[in-house]
Parts: sequence; C-alpha cells; structure tokens
Amino acid sequence: MDVEKKRFRKIFPNLAEELENGNCETKIKSVRSDPTTGEKAVSKKFTDYNPDVIDFLRRCDKAEQAEEIIDYMEKKKEISCEYATKLRKQLKKKGVRSFGSKKEDDYYLKQDGF
Repeated sequence: MDVEKKRFRKIFPNLAEELENGNCETKIKSVRSDPTTGEKAVSKKFTDYNPDVIDFLRRCDKAEQAEEIIDYMEKKKEISCEYATKLRKQLKKKGVRSFGSKKEDDYYLKQDGF
C-alpha cells in the first residue's frame, strides 16, 4: 500500500498534496438528474452569440492587426464600406483600445464562470 502511495505521489505530486492536506474545493452551481437539460443550461449567456467586428477588434494588440480585421470584414461583406471607414477613423484618432478593453484568451468561458 505504501508503495502505491509513493508511486501516486511521484506521478501526481500536486494532486497527492491536495488530497493529503484537504485543500480540495470544487464549487457545484447546480445539480440536475437529466444530463441533456444540464448541458443546455450550462451556458445560456452566449448561446447563439455571433461575435461582431468590435469583438474581433477587442482582441487586437496593435492598430495594424485591427486594420487587417477591418479590411477582411469589409472584403467579405461582413461590414459596409461606410462602417469600415468609420472604424478606421476611430482607430486612427483614438487607438485600438477605444473599441473596448482587451478580450483575453478564454474570454467567453471566464464570463460564463468557467
């Protein structure tokens, strides 16, 4: 039995420490007996959400990246020529952060509480 514990500790050092110290915490937000209902309820906040050009611009670090996105969206007819011109003016005058704070990796998961 002691050999198994040593092996477990060697393979999973952090997990072994959590188990031994009792520092294991998992928050349960709800309990459902029907898995299908549970899966549907997990994330309703962004269900059927389609990011727009501003969502993409908020992921940019530099004005050049934002310019590429505007060009691409305009070329693909996702935004009008007039709107693209307005976005370019805003980008030039106020910078990339004028579209909102930076959306980091896993933004939508974090907003949903995961």
